[in-house]
Amino acid sequence: MFNSLISSIKRWHSKPKTDEGAGTQPPSGSGKARQPSSKPSRSRKTSRVVVPRSDHCLSRRDVSRAALTVMKRLQEAGFEAYIVGGGVRDLLLGGHPKDFDVATDATPEQAKQLFRGARIVGRRFRILHARIGREVIEVTTFRGHHSDGEAHEAQQSEHGMLLRDNVYGDLESDAVRRDFTVNALYYTINGFEIHDYTGGIRDIEQRQIRMIGDPATRYKEDPVRMLRAVRFAAKLDFEIEPATAAPLEELAPLLRNIAPARLFDEVLKLLMSGYGERTFELLCEHALWPHLFPDNARQLDNPEALALTRQALRNTDDRIRNDQRVTPAFLYAALLWPAVNSEQKFLTEKGIPPVPALAQAAQKITSNQLVHTAIPKRFSMPMREIWEMQSRLPRRGGERAFRLMEHPKFRAAYDFLLLREDSGEIPAGLGQWWTDFQQADEEQRQQMVRDAARNGPRDSKSRGRRNRGGRNRNRNRRPNNGADHPSS
Repeated sequence: MFNSLISSIKRWHSKPKTDEGAGTQPPSGSGKARQPSSKPSRSRKTSRVVVPRSDHCLSRRDVSRAALTVMKRLQEAGFEAYIVGGGVRDLLLGGHPKDFDVATDATPEQAKQLFRGARIVGRRFRILHARIGREVIEVTTFRGHHSDGEAHEAQQSEHGMLLRDNVYGDLESDAVRRDFTVNALYYTINGFEIHDYTGGIRDIEQRQIRMIGDPATRYKEDPVRMLRAVRFAAKLDFEIEPATAAPLEELAPLLRNIAPARLFDEVLKLLMSGYGERTFELLCEHALWPHLFPDNARQLDNPEALALTRQALRNTDDRIRNDQRVTPAFLYAALLWPAVNSEQKFLTEKGIPPVPALAQAAQKITSNQLVHTAIPKRFSMPMREIWEMQSRLPRRGGERAFRLMEHPKFRAAYDFLLLREDSGEIPAGLGQWWTDFQQADEEQRQQMVRDAARNGPRDSKSRGRRNRGGRNRNRNRRPNNGADHPSS
């Protein structure tokens, strides 16, 4: 499918471009005309390219029925409506988008009247969530340049970051306000055309991620765009265009200005979409990783820590591709473990027993991470259980092995143990024992436990037999059988 797209693009490039210079007017019959703004337009000079149905491979059969319903309802009400962003991009590349976004000239309030149960969300960017059946379609109003808005519509921080941006415009201004050219393609069911104002189709052909506008300025407006550039490059196997990549290292500290809760969501998109290992490589290459996981970054000079990080991301990618369950708790446990392990060793060398040292190390490293990315308790609690069980898995005497297998987090702790062995952090052997123990029958398990108790290290120092009758004998040693003791 991608090869057919390239052929279509080449055919299109050979045609005369009669639409250049157009773009401020919507296609005939595509919807209600926008009211002209009272302020001069600040959009970049663009040239609209319209790719007809015969010259592209995108079909409405590949678009979700819910998105088509939203577009049709908006157009019937006299508004423009386009599928925009990743849905168009992925379909042109032969992919299967998980969701579709719709752009329109209707304001959120106008669009809300057309969809029962719809709600307007967001303060920084106000958008509409339209529910069609079980699907939720995100409907955004065409954006204008933020400097054209009033104080209640647009606001920037001292670093240039957009704090509020609800200035509305037309299709052309919306295109140049988007982040990357490959995300600024518009598909309409009115003629089944693709509208391109920024050269997105050419960049798809050249397999590159290119920022619309001045990259440094756009990154300052929203530093998360730096992460998005890396994510799209990893996901699509594209290169980041040199000018787009140039400011990344210098502006990476701006990520500290992003709310930890938002960065947690971005980390999930980065590392839990099936391309985590490649994303990690690009984040390190462009000096972004230390601003997401600083404690992990400080440990990467250690080959074992680097191996564990890579293997955890590789395993996560494999599980996602195999439609297996993944959880942020396990991934965060792996990414933070090298720092926790190092801190625990430091504390034990100071004389703190291993178990309290682990608890202190876990608390410190988790607190450090929360400054950068949030970790909801539903993930932080299992993460710490996985760490705590690493000190329990070697102790298999008596009934311990059987009780450990019944623990809700046993499987995650066992997988984590194998990960530590694979990275070379600990010697191999214990993981195989637990593998065999899970596959053995009851009699074999009993024998394995006896052998482990006989051949392995003792679970704890011998404390001698407890004197069960000690309290009574002490009482007999008191004068008058203890009757004069204050506790009597």
